[in-house]
Amino acid sequence: MRLPSDSLIRSLESSAVDLADAETLPSECYTDADFYAFEQEALYNHEWLCVGRADWVANAGDFFTTQIIGEPIIVARTQEGEIRAMSAVCQHRAMLVAEGSGNARGFLCPYHHWSYALDGRLVAAPAMNKTCNFDRAQFGLPNFKVELWNGFIFINFDADAAPLTPRLTAVADAIAGYDLASAEGPRPDPAPTLPWNWKVMFENNNDGYHASRLHHGPLHDFVPSGLAEFPDADPADAGFLRFNGTLHMDASFNATQRAVLPVFPGLSDEARMRMTFANIPPTLSLVMMSDMVIYLILRPTGPETLEMDTGFLFAPGAMADPAFDHKLDMNVRASGHIIAQDLHVDELVQVGLRSRFAPRGRYSWQEGAQGQFNKWLVHRYRETYDRLTGKKRGAVRAA
Repeated sequence: MRLPSDSLIRSLESSAVDLADAETLPSECYTDADFYAFEQEALYNHEWLCVGRADWVANAGDFFTTQIIGEPIIVARTQEGEIRAMSAVCQHRAMLVAEGSGNARGFLCPYHHWSYALDGRLVAAPAMNKTCNFDRAQFGLPNFKVELWNGFIFINFDADAAPLTPRLTAVADAIAGYDLASAEGPRPDPAPTLPWNWKVMFENNNDGYHASRLHHGPLHDFVPSGLAEFPDADPADAGFLRFNGTLHMDASFNATQRAVLPVFPGLSDEARMRMTFANIPPTLSLVMMSDMVIYLILRPTGPETLEMDTGFLFAPGAMADPAFDHKLDMNVRASGHIIAQDLHVDELVQVGLRSRFAPRGRYSWQEGAQGQFNKWLVHRYRETYDRLTGKKRGAVRAA
């Protein structure tokens, strides 16, 4: 891995100061292959990464596969009811032992029929009896740390990583009324590949500044940019929040501008008068309305590409309504119109970031979540750079 230059790392500090003085990250952070390789170590090798929902593996033997930064992953529920996450790479010749999703008693490598249990243990390896010093116990699928948070499954490649939940107290308190662990929703459609850096996507989803401009019209005007709020967050925390007040209670993205699906029963009146954006970078971003939660699981595939799982969650029992599909269609159509605008912008932003004229721009107060995100990122970039180079510096300034 080729490390970023010392001057680039030092230049990041101007993105992690008070928002009124801050500037955007350098364009290299969105386009450069070497920086992406550094980012894998700074973020993905040690942070908690969302891979899906616990209800995707509701029953013993249920499994699904996914990838993050090129690592093939299996998530499975064992016969004992435990959720396990492990590499999908056979420890014989690196063939993938599972694809897609389903229900299984274990995983059989189709190449040479090495067989693995649902927890990754190597159960059988044909014709290995003449191989010297071969111990099946040493060739199980590598397992990853797993933690459940609000019904979402997180993994960590770092076996020594500190727990996730204690660093999400503020986020968890703010969204407790949604009781997401009990929420229900269908499995997302297969993830598309999107031609931009994962941070462009994460930033767009948290940009209160553009909302009343790009999305101006009857499908969005009830949630004006001028009502954006940005609660304080410590860069060492695992997540941060954005609130955006609405012009009436239980606003939702459809032509009526109001909730058409059941409202999450635990929400306070205060929560019902806003939309909440909860973020657990680098992989999970939540858009939360009174009657629906949209979740985005971001999985980079390169410096300028990502896959993104887009899912929906609803109050318990909502999907039992005979008219549920028709009501959901109202929300999905409106959300789809807004999302299409966002995706078009994201693609063009990535084009602009490749330009020699790409700026280090300044922020509006309505971009407070970008300041929080920058502080989260720069804190980790600097710590990793100093660790890898043996440098000792003061902490990045954070307002």
